[in-house]
Formats: sequence, structure tokens, C-alpha cells
Amino acid sequence: MKMIDIRYGRERISLEIPDAFEVIAAGPESEPLSDHRIGELIDKPIGTAMLEEIVSPGETVLFVVPDATRASGAGQIINLLVRRLIANGTMPYDIAAIFATGIHRPVTESEKAEILTPFIAQRIKTLDHGSRDLMRIVNVGELSDGTPVELNRALLEFDRVVTIGSVGFHYFAGFTGGRKLICPGLASNRTITATHRLAFDFERQTRAEGVAPGNLEGNPVHQAFAEAASKVKVDLSVSTIVNGRGEVTGLFCGDLFGAHIAACENYAATHTVATERQYENVVVSCGGSPFDINIIQAHKSLEAASRACKPGGRIYFVAECGDGLGRPDLLKWFEASDSRELADNLANGYQVNGQTAWSLLSIAERFDVRIVTSLPDDAVGKMRLRKIPVETFQSEVRDLSEGCVIPAGAGILVRLRS
Repeated sequence: MKMIDIRYGRERISLEIPDAFEVIAAGPESEPLSDHRIGELIDKPIGTAMLEEIVSPGETVLFVVPDATRASGAGQIINLLVRRLIANGTMPYDIAAIFATGIHRPVTESEKAEILTPFIAQRIKTLDHGSRDLMRIVNVGELSDGTPVELNRALLEFDRVVTIGSVGFHYFAGFTGGRKLICPGLASNRTITATHRLAFDFERQTRAEGVAPGNLEGNPVHQAFAEAASKVKVDLSVSTIVNGRGEVTGLFCGDLFGAHIAACENYAATHTVATERQYENVVVSCGGSPFDINIIQAHKSLEAASRACKPGGRIYFVAECGDGLGRPDLLKWFEASDSRELADNLANGYQVNGQTAWSLLSIAERFDVRIVTSLPDDAVGKMRLRKIPVETFQSEVRDLSEGCVIPAGAGILVRLRS
């Protein structure tokens, strides 16, 4: 037997696993970048001028940063950039940060300090985005398919816009970060719904062609997000790669699209793991907070586990979900008798998180999913998952003969080697 610690929220669970168990991970965590090294990388932007050359004294600057569901290292980056701006003649009252929440809940005051650091949160203006706040939404054009592109008007009210976000795998957009900070991050509910809808093939009742984690080419969702983001001017973009502790280990700066693509290529090269076979038993942790902050975020790790598990196999899903479901209306989708009926309901009245529910239910139908979580029993049962206490989880895994452990499901792409 061997011991492994896996993350659960902000805590760890010690797990004794059989010697035959394999650990599927991206490799040793990279060391965090120093402020000096980050400064060097910021001084070598891809396809743009340097920050100090872009922003003139007297101009207003808007930083676009992720919400609490994303670990991005934004605090370290924005501290360095704000100090540079002030040294270059920009006044603190001309600088603001807006949180790209999309349809997520608003960011709390304590989360703002955690994301930006207390030093920055107390010294610059912070703005909240509301996807249904029509007073703050403005139409900036249309996509090629006629979809209206409605974004937060702050993107037009500031002289300069700088985005900061991390890159990781996304189960239907291919990768997080980059263009997603603009759309869906600062988009209206209507634009978010229309672009997310492209992920689903309603006729075949499955994912649309090209929609997959780690894939941008021919991915209709990525293409729509990128086209929407191109409707506004982003002057500088910082795409980070973070380790399991949320520390910046890689950084790509410059053009919104160029820096993002470079970061995605680097991330995919270091976080894609090929396996010779699928396993009868798979243990997956999301990697702790914020990756298991709610079930909507956590289920992305369940997607990773499903790629490593044999059909009909068992998945132990470790996801605290301290913030609950993520959306109060998520459970209504599970009133469907099965995933086919849920897909029909999606076709008749599409909503973004209905697709998350379909993904969850589809996996629950194909595998025996046992979840270690703080979610209420009735909610877990409605999602067709089986809730087990930590002690039962530890005991059952100890008695298994074969399987694998994925310690950080949110940060890995499992590919079956052909």
C-alpha cells in the first residue's frame, strides 16, 4: 500500500491506495515565478508594445480579472502592473478592476481582496459585472451568425483595457482564459446563452463537432467567444499558468489572442497525459479550492475522470462544493427521467447550466459515481450520484485491486494512447 494526499476544498484527505494503483498527474509542480521574472516576461509582449508605451499619463485603465472560481495569480500580476502605471504617471483614481463573472454570482468583498490582494483592492476602484444589468450592457455589434454581442459598457468607457487570466482546459470551450474574460466574462445573459448553445448538437443529442477540452481548432464555441471579444479593443493581455497552490508558474503577455494561444500550447504540452488503458476504478480530486468551489466548477474534473474510466466502471469523485451548486436553478434539470429527456428539454428551452446538468447526468448514467462532498444528500441523489463519507471512501479504495488516482482533475487532459 502507498499513501497519497488529495485536496478537498482548502483541506487534504489522506488516502491509502493499493500498490497496483497508478497516479495520473501532469508531473512535478513548477516553481512559482519571482516578481523579477514576471517583470522580464511582461517586458517581452507578443504582438503589442510594452505597458508603459501603451498607457499615457492621464488615461484611464481597466483591468479585467477572473472571479473567485478561477485561480489565476491575478493579485501578483496586478500589483506589479499598477505599480508600473503609477511610476509612469497614471493616478490610482484612474485605475479600476472589473470581475469577469459571466452568469456567476457577484464577487464578495473578501473575495475581491483575495483576488486582487488587500493592498490593491483598497487603492483602486472595483466594478461588478451583471449579465442581466441592462443599464451596464451595451451592444457592440453582431457575430457572423447574427448573434448580438452585448458587453459591459466599462470596456468602452476606459481609455485602456488590460486582461489578466489563467489558462486551463475547458470541457467545451477548449481552454479557459483569454477571450473568455470578455465573452462570456463580461457579456450579457443573451450573448452568453447564444454562444454556449453552440456547444450542443441538438439533433444528435451530444456535443457539437469540434467541442472538446484542449481543442480550439474548429471549435464553434471558441470561435464565437473570440469573435465576440474582437468587437472591443483589448490593449494588453496577460495569460498565466498556475500550479495547484494558485501560484504563477508561466506567463504570456501581449495581444489578447496571440498571448492566449501561446499559453494554451504551453499548457497542453505540460498537462496532457496519455494512458495505455482505461481503469475499472478512478479516484479524482478537483485539486481543491477554487476548482471544487461548487458542482458546476467541480464537474469539469468528473469529465476528466470519465475519460480514464472503463464504461460501467466506478468513479470516486472528491469535490467539497462549499459554495453549493453554483446556480440555484441547476437541480430543476434533473427532473428529467434520463439524459435523453434532458437533451430534449435543452432543445426546447436552452439555458447555459442545463448543458452542465446534461453532462453530469450522462456521466452518472455511464458510471457508478460516488462523491465525497458537503452538498446536501437530496441534491446529490437528484443528480444520480451516491454520496459517501470520507471514512467509507478511504475504506473502499483501500480494498480495491486496481485503478488510478487523478489528484488534480481540473488541470489535466487524459488521452487514451491508440
